[in-house]
Amino acid sequence: MTGLVIVGAGGFARETAQAVRDAGEAKLLGHLDDNPALHGTEVDGVPVLGGCDLVHDLPGVRVVICVGNPRDYAARARLVGRLALPEDRYATVVHPTAAISRTSRIGPGTVLLAHCALTAAVRVGAHVAVMPQAVLTHDDVVEDFATITSGVRLGGGTRLEQGAYVGSGALVREGTTVGAWSLVGMGSAVLGDVPPGEVWVGSPARRLRAAEAPALDQLAMRTVGGPLT
Repeated sequence: MTGLVIVGAGGFARETAQAVRDAGEAKLLGHLDDNPALHGTEVDGVPVLGGCDLVHDLPGVRVVICVGNPRDYAARARLVGRLALPEDRYATVVHPTAAISRTSRIGPGTVLLAHCALTAAVRVGAHVAVMPQAVLTHDDVVEDFATITSGVRLGGGTRLEQGAYVGSGALVREGTTVGAWSLVGMGSAVLGDVPPGEVWVGSPARRLRAAEAPALDQLAMRTVGGPLT
């Protein structure tokens, strides 16, 4: 048993806390969050210990960063860059009901929630969020900071580039690439490649507009993490 703190105290962080408890492999010490109104309170029975920078005062504790939402899905990458922790400080959280093949690889800081599946030779990078009941099939590659929300289905050989966000229930055709820091809307059917830094929606999915500024800023900088090869 090793100590673990979750950076963030919102919905994703709370879901991760439950996964940590269900797995029983680490002692959950609490949440860290920059909202001072939360300090000293509890979230679902888990204490909020202080701000995010408190990780530097807890050198022997593992960390997982669980922030971000569709309006700012680059938040996780910014916080990883700000905290500048060594890779070995980051835990990987896998819910016990997740089905992960022995030929698949998962990077540090990544969270896989209940009933998701990685079938064969799937590569998932660092600080990736995989929500419940998502299915990643053979030879998929998911780069750092990507977000795969509930019920997403990725066909074989799909690639999600750095920071890509795929909304709930979306389907991505086999062999397709979703570009860095792009967002695919919920329920969309992606039949062809999505360029970097764009929002695509619908069935079949089509370009709606450019991504929001936080994602475009991260696309321009590309200073945190790096693509899987």
